[in-house]
Amino acid sequence: MVAHAFVCQTRDRERGEGVADPNVTTRVRELVEPPLAAEGFEVVDVVFQGSQLRVTVDRPEVGVDLEAVSHATKVVSALLDESEAVSDTYTLEVSSPGIERPLRTPDHFKRFVGSEIVGRTHPGAPGERRFEGPLESADDEGVVVAGRRLAYAEIERARTRFVWPAQSQATQSKATQSKATQSKATQPKKAAS
Repeated sequence: MVAHAFVCQTRDRERGEGVADPNVTTRVRELVEPPLAAEGFEVVDVVFQGSQLRVTVDRPEVGVDLEAVSHATKVVSALLDESEAVSDTYTLEVSSPGIERPLRTPDHFKRFVGSEIVGRTHPGAPGERRFEGPLESADDEGVVVAGRRLAYAEIERARTRFVWPAQSQATQSKATQSKATQSKATQPKKAAS
Protein backbone atom coordinates (compact mmCIF):
# COMPACT_ATOMS: atom_id res chain seq x y z
CA MET A 1 0.00 0.00 0.00
CA VAL A 2 1.27 3.46 -0.84
CA ALA A 3 1.99 5.71 2.13
CA HIS A 4 0.41 9.15 2.13
CA ALA A 5 2.55 11.63 3.95
CA PHE A 6 3.66 15.20 3.60
CA VAL A 7 6.30 17.55 4.81
CA CYS A 8 5.63 21.30 4.88
CA GLN A 9 8.06 24.17 4.86
CA THR A 10 7.24 27.85 4.59
CA ARG A 11 9.16 30.10 2.25
CA ASP A 12 8.88 33.87 2.27
CA ARG A 13 9.31 35.78 -0.95
CA GLU A 14 8.78 39.44 -1.63
CA ARG A 15 5.20 39.86 -2.73
CA GLY A 16 4.65 41.27 -6.16
CA GLU A 17 1.35 42.75 -7.32
CA GLY A 18 -0.61 40.66 -4.78
CA VAL A 19 -2.06 38.37 -7.46
CA ALA A 20 -0.84 34.79 -7.88
CA ASP A 21 0.79 34.19 -11.25
CA PRO A 22 -1.22 31.55 -13.16
CA ASN A 23 1.99 30.18 -14.67
CA VAL A 24 3.50 29.24 -11.29
CA THR A 25 2.48 25.59 -11.64
CA THR A 26 4.03 25.37 -15.09
CA ARG A 27 7.29 26.99 -13.94
CA VAL A 28 7.49 24.80 -10.83
CA ARG A 29 6.78 21.62 -12.80
CA GLU A 30 9.45 22.50 -15.39
CA LEU A 31 11.92 23.25 -12.59
CA VAL A 32 11.41 20.16 -10.42
CA GLU A 33 10.44 17.44 -12.91
CA PRO A 34 13.89 16.67 -14.43
CA PRO A 35 15.80 16.46 -11.10
CA LEU A 36 13.04 14.40 -9.49
CA ALA A 37 12.87 12.08 -12.52
CA ALA A 38 16.63 11.54 -12.20
CA GLU A 39 15.95 10.40 -8.61
CA GLY A 40 13.23 7.96 -9.77
CA PHE A 41 10.19 10.13 -8.98
CA GLU A 42 7.25 11.02 -11.19
CA VAL A 43 5.66 14.44 -10.64
CA VAL A 44 1.96 13.56 -10.54
CA ASP A 45 0.62 17.05 -9.93
CA VAL A 46 1.59 20.62 -9.07
CA VAL A 47 -1.07 22.93 -7.59
CA PHE A 48 -0.61 26.52 -6.42
CA GLN A 49 -3.74 27.62 -4.59
CA GLY A 50 -3.87 30.59 -2.24
CA SER A 51 -0.49 30.48 -0.54
CA GLN A 52 -0.05 26.71 -0.72
CA LEU A 53 2.22 25.07 -3.28
CA ARG A 54 1.49 21.33 -3.43
CA VAL A 55 3.78 19.00 -5.36
CA THR A 56 2.54 15.41 -5.58
CA VAL A 57 5.16 12.75 -6.35
CA ASP A 58 5.16 9.01 -6.89
CA ARG A 59 7.54 6.20 -7.78
CA PRO A 60 5.32 4.15 -10.10
CA GLU A 61 6.96 0.78 -9.56
CA VAL A 62 7.56 0.94 -5.80
CA GLY A 63 5.37 3.72 -4.38
CA VAL A 64 6.54 6.32 -1.88
CA ASP A 65 7.03 6.17 1.86
CA LEU A 66 7.81 8.87 4.40
CA GLU A 67 11.55 8.68 3.70
CA ALA A 68 10.99 9.11 -0.05
CA VAL A 69 8.62 12.05 0.47
CA SER A 70 11.13 13.66 2.83
CA HIS A 71 13.88 13.27 0.23
CA ALA A 72 11.67 14.70 -2.54
CA THR A 73 10.79 17.64 -0.26
CA LYS A 74 14.47 18.46 0.23
CA VAL A 75 15.08 18.33 -3.54
CA VAL A 76 12.06 20.52 -4.36
CA SER A 77 12.79 22.98 -1.54
CA ALA A 78 16.43 23.44 -2.61
CA LEU A 79 15.40 24.01 -6.24
CA LEU A 80 12.76 26.56 -5.27
CA ASP A 81 15.21 28.39 -2.98
CA GLU A 82 17.58 28.86 -5.93
CA SER A 83 14.91 29.99 -8.41
CA GLU A 84 12.27 32.66 -8.80
CA ALA A 85 9.54 30.20 -9.85
CA VAL A 86 7.30 31.46 -7.02
CA SER A 87 7.50 35.13 -6.11
CA ASP A 88 4.80 35.17 -3.41
CA THR A 89 4.89 33.85 0.15
CA TYR A 90 3.95 30.19 0.08
CA THR A 91 3.86 26.98 2.07
CA LEU A 92 5.39 23.98 0.34
CA GLU A 93 3.72 20.60 0.67
CA VAL A 94 5.19 17.53 -0.98
CA SER A 95 3.06 14.39 -0.75
CA SER A 96 2.24 11.05 -2.29
CA PRO A 97 -0.87 10.79 -4.47
CA GLY A 98 -2.55 8.61 -1.85
CA ILE A 99 -4.93 5.75 -2.38
CA GLU A 100 -7.32 7.86 -4.48
CA ARG A 101 -4.88 9.55 -6.80
CA PRO A 102 -5.55 12.36 -9.25
CA LEU A 103 -5.51 11.52 -12.95
CA ARG A 104 -4.09 14.45 -14.95
CA THR A 105 -2.36 13.14 -18.05
CA PRO A 106 -3.14 10.55 -20.72
CA ASP A 107 -0.37 8.37 -19.23
CA HIS A 108 -2.07 8.49 -15.81
CA PHE A 109 -5.37 7.33 -17.33
CA LYS A 110 -3.64 4.61 -19.39
CA ARG A 111 -1.87 3.25 -16.29
CA PHE A 112 -5.17 2.90 -14.41
CA VAL A 113 -7.34 1.24 -17.07
CA GLY A 114 -9.51 -1.28 -15.22
CA SER A 115 -9.71 0.86 -12.07
CA GLU A 116 -12.79 2.59 -10.71
CA ILE A 117 -12.63 6.35 -11.26
CA VAL A 118 -14.76 9.39 -10.51
CA GLY A 119 -14.62 12.87 -11.98
CA ARG A 120 -16.31 15.92 -13.45
CA THR A 121 -16.43 17.38 -16.92
CA HIS A 122 -16.03 21.04 -17.75
CA PRO A 123 -19.28 23.03 -17.90
CA GLY A 124 -20.77 22.76 -21.37
CA ALA A 125 -19.48 19.25 -22.08
CA PRO A 126 -22.25 16.94 -23.32
CA GLY A 127 -24.01 14.73 -20.78
CA GLU A 128 -23.92 14.71 -17.01
CA ARG A 129 -21.04 16.65 -15.45
CA ARG A 130 -20.25 13.92 -12.90
CA PHE A 131 -18.97 10.61 -14.17
CA GLU A 132 -17.94 7.46 -12.35
CA GLY A 133 -17.36 3.80 -13.02
CA PRO A 134 -14.73 1.53 -14.45
CA LEU A 135 -12.08 3.13 -16.65
CA GLU A 136 -12.56 0.83 -19.64
CA SER A 137 -9.99 2.31 -22.00
CA ALA A 138 -7.66 5.26 -22.52
CA ASP A 139 -5.86 6.44 -25.63
CA ASP A 140 -4.16 9.65 -26.76
CA GLU A 141 -7.49 11.48 -27.35
CA GLY A 142 -9.61 10.43 -24.39
CA VAL A 143 -11.13 7.73 -22.22
CA VAL A 144 -14.15 5.47 -21.90
CA VAL A 145 -15.71 5.41 -18.41
CA ALA A 146 -18.67 3.08 -17.85
CA GLY A 147 -19.42 3.14 -21.58
CA ARG A 148 -19.17 6.93 -21.92
CA ARG A 149 -16.52 8.36 -24.23
CA LEU A 150 -14.85 11.55 -22.94
CA ALA A 151 -12.15 13.61 -24.61
CA TYR A 152 -9.38 14.79 -22.28
CA ALA A 153 -10.36 18.39 -23.09
CA GLU A 154 -13.82 17.69 -21.60
CA ILE A 155 -12.45 16.42 -18.26
CA GLU A 156 -12.14 19.06 -15.54
CA ARG A 157 -10.80 16.63 -12.92
CA ALA A 158 -10.66 12.92 -12.25
CA ARG A 159 -9.23 10.54 -9.68
CA THR A 160 -9.15 6.86 -8.92
CA ARG A 161 -11.72 5.64 -6.43
CA PHE A 162 -10.82 3.05 -3.82
CA VAL A 163 -13.30 0.19 -3.65
CA TRP A 164 -13.17 -2.06 -0.62
CA PRO A 165 -12.64 -5.69 -1.65
CA ALA A 166 -15.67 -7.93 -1.34
CA GLN A 167 -15.83 -10.16 1.71
CA SER A 168 -14.13 -13.49 1.27
CA GLN A 169 -16.31 -16.53 0.62
CA ALA A 170 -15.40 -17.94 4.04
CA THR A 171 -16.55 -14.78 5.82
CA GLN A 172 -19.78 -14.73 3.82
CA SER A 173 -20.42 -18.42 4.56
CA LYS A 174 -19.90 -17.90 8.31
CA ALA A 175 -22.22 -14.89 8.29
CA THR A 176 -24.89 -16.89 6.43
CA GLN A 177 -24.56 -19.84 8.85
CA SER A 178 -24.74 -17.50 11.86
CA LYS A 179 -27.93 -15.85 10.56
CA ALA A 180 -29.51 -19.26 9.91
CA THR A 181 -28.68 -20.40 13.46
CA GLN A 182 -30.09 -17.18 14.94
CA SER A 183 -33.23 -17.54 12.85
CA LYS A 184 -33.85 -21.09 14.12
CA ALA A 185 -33.27 -20.04 17.72
CA THR A 186 -35.90 -17.30 17.53
CA GLN A 187 -38.64 -19.39 15.94
CA PRO A 188 -41.40 -20.49 18.32
CA LYS A 189 -41.23 -24.15 19.27
CA LYS A 190 -44.24 -26.36 18.80
CA ALA A 191 -45.76 -27.81 21.92
CA ALA A 192 -45.43 -31.56 22.27
CA SER A 193 -48.74 -33.39 22.02
